Amino acid sequence: MKSEINMLKALVHELMEEIERLKHPKNSRNSSVPPSKDENRPFKTKSLRESDGKKPGGQTGHEGNTLKMIETPDIIIEHKPQYCNHCGKNITDIEPELITCRQMVDIPPIIPQYTEHQAYRVTCSCGHQTEASFPAGINAPISYGTNIEAFIAYLHTRQYIPFERMSEYFSDVCNLPISQGAICDILERFAQKATPAYRLIAGEVQRAHVVGSDETGAKVNGKNGWFWTWQNKLATFIAFSQNRGTATINDNFANGFENAVLVHDCWKSHFETKSKTHQICIAHLLRELNFFEERYKSDWATSFKDMLYEALFLKRSLSPTDYYYPINQRTKLELKLDSLLQASIPQHMKEVCTFQKRIVRYKNYLFTFLYYPDVPPDNNASERAIRNIKVKQKVSGQFRTTRGAEIYAIIRSVTDTRIKNGQNILSAFYTIANLHPE
Repeated sequence: MKSEINMLKALVHELMEEIERLKHPKNSRNSSVPPSKDENRPFKTKSLRESDGKKPGGQTGHEGNTLKMIETPDIIIEHKPQYCNHCGKNITDIEPELITCRQMVDIPPIIPQYTEHQAYRVTCSCGHQTEASFPAGINAPISYGTNIEAFIAYLHTRQYIPFERMSEYFSDVCNLPISQGAICDILERFAQKATPAYRLIAGEVQRAHVVGSDETGAKVNGKNGWFWTWQNKLATFIAFSQNRGTATINDNFANGFENAVLVHDCWKSHFETKSKTHQICIAHLLRELNFFEERYKSDWATSFKDMLYEALFLKRSLSPTDYYYPINQRTKLELKLDSLLQASIPQHMKEVCTFQKRIVRYKNYLFTFLYYPDVPPDNNASERAIRNIKVKQKVSGQFRTTRGAEIYAIIRSVTDTRIKNGQNILSAFYTIANLHPE
């Protein structure tokens, strides 16, 4: 009887823990679970940002984008009165006076332009016949031009349009039939031309003093794959791999980032990357702490979260020269961290205990951002750089082939790098399309 009672007590305790877990599930508000995984998704994602006191809408000094008239319109239509609206007299022979102008901007119907290249042969007086050569890229009896190449690359990596809809767009809007197979061939050709720029981007990231890294899963022909990114303020390098471990890092950056601070989440492979030091993402930690507060009502989690917000506030208040001198507030935060890591946590808060052990392991990488002016406290920039993969999949579905995923990584790296540098993406793509592939 006593053994049965003990067994039932253990069962009740286990069921109570399960009920607590189900009452406070992990979601996008309190963890790194993406919004798409939220059950029923009835709420909006809880932002970690606090109010900055600004009113909604455009701010004072914000430069608007009002539609403006131009000085040299393409078409001018003159409207002149023919009869006097007072006496009815014909006034067409009187010189009119311009009083005002109005303009309407529109897009003319898009009509494909066919350019024919004609090669001639000339017979010299010596009897030898010389034939002209076609320019580079003019290889088939008929082919698609470089402007179409650039536009397809843009629709693929910036607007995330699926091949079927892209084919429909060219047929309906541009009056030009393009099959999905032709689109694949065009993207392959464009990716080959973009490869030198892709390598330059990798070099730019390699030389940076601060590098952010992240990875995300993607389906390729029904199988799991991974897109990785390494980025800084001016460049984004994206690579596709079927591996989520250090093999991918070694394939792309064998020497690591020995002169850089590497910013990332707590995925183990990032810590195995050669770097000057590391900074773990504070935003990830704050989401986890939100979950601990909701589920366990943990005072320890609240104290740890308050400490992180103090550190973020200190970061905003520091000037670039402050980092060269001892900072009393930083020292106090580090002492507070040591105290929290030594604090006892109730054993039933298993996830909080696991969190504490993880921070003990990586405590030296928690406040790196308070030692370097250019190091951010979070990895949000890397998440933004890799988030387009999820958008692409939601709009277009999975990638069909590994090579298709690799092509997307190459072109998207160029796309995101141009965005960071404030450059027009399509103009850059026109330049690339006119290059000759390696």
